[in-house]
Amino acid sequence: MEISHAKGNYIYDTSNRAYLDFVAGVSACSLGHRHPKVVNAIKTQLDKYLHVMVYGEYVQEPAVELTKLLAQNLPKSLSSTYLTNSGTEAIEGALKLARRATGRSQIISAHKSYHGNTMGAMSVMGYEERKQAFRPLIPDINFIHFNAFEDLEKISSKTAAVILETIQGGAGFILPEQHYLKKVQQRCHEVGALLILDEIQPGIGRTGKLFGFEHYDSVPDILVTGKGLGGGMPIGAFTASDTLMSNLKEHPKLGHITTFGGHPIIAAAALATLKEITTSNIIEGTLLKENIIREHLVHPLIHEIRGKGLMLAALTPSSDITTRVILEAQKEGLILFWLLFEPKAIRITPPLTITEAELIKGCEIIKTVLDKIQS
Repeated sequence: MEISHAKGNYIYDTSNRAYLDFVAGVSACSLGHRHPKVVNAIKTQLDKYLHVMVYGEYVQEPAVELTKLLAQNLPKSLSSTYLTNSGTEAIEGALKLARRATGRSQIISAHKSYHGNTMGAMSVMGYEERKQAFRPLIPDINFIHFNAFEDLEKISSKTAAVILETIQGGAGFILPEQHYLKKVQQRCHEVGALLILDEIQPGIGRTGKLFGFEHYDSVPDILVTGKGLGGGMPIGAFTASDTLMSNLKEHPKLGHITTFGGHPIIAAAALATLKEITTSNIIEGTLLKENIIREHLVHPLIHEIRGKGLMLAALTPSSDITTRVILEAQKEGLILFWLLFEPKAIRITPPLTITEAELIKGCEIIKTVLDKIQS
């Protein structure tokens, strides 16, 4: 499919055929495609300045206002944000910060976790099949099982940080259970380790809260976000306390540097996105839209729907059926996608702006395709 243009919740091919988007650029286009407020923010900033300086020597309003708005919508302990070019770069920065602040080297991650594809982020990926071709990776990385309380004893005085996805994405949109994140946080604090929560996918309203951790009575020491924050533009960020983040200021100076992190065009788009999400009823509508999907996507070949809000995965009996659904649905004008590590899962992560009628339309297309497969 060759793309001609995109608008709202639809993508158009070069024959001008419309496709309802149930993927949102893998959870990145939180306000759909070319949202007017995002586009206007980009155009306004274009007339002012683009890239001017590398490491923040000059005050640049879009980045300042964006990080202020993030701080206003986060717990007081998460007040200082470092903007990066992507989620995976933000993971790298978070890992460096944890090692620098604690003076320890061990990082603990979860099996079937996904945090990006650069060397550090890949090192904490819990999926050997995707890692083995690139070894050796970063040393002193250990793994625990998500939701396995018996594994928490592996977090020790040697641990710099535990890094977890608030909701495991590639594994199939696995939710934390029985206060799991709170128990991990407690264990980290007992041994002096830091908790890093990766909200690159569940953050920015996708789960019915601005950040997924708000559902689970747990606050990370370092928060990582990206994807939906940019409103369709490339961005990442990691956030911590002023005290913790100050570890990157000295010894060495500029402990994490990036030429284009906080780029004014990207920051302007992200600021417009975050303003719209935090001042409208989009977030509370997300849980209502989840209910619509669960109500209408009922079929004998849908065994389970995992996830929260508009971060959902519909599981079929086999990977073959899932692949057929995704490919056949596109022929019917609906864009679906796979998950990285769970081959039976159909990704359903539409823009947060999707309407009730569009959700029902998409569910009907999926059921029609499933009916054909079943027959």
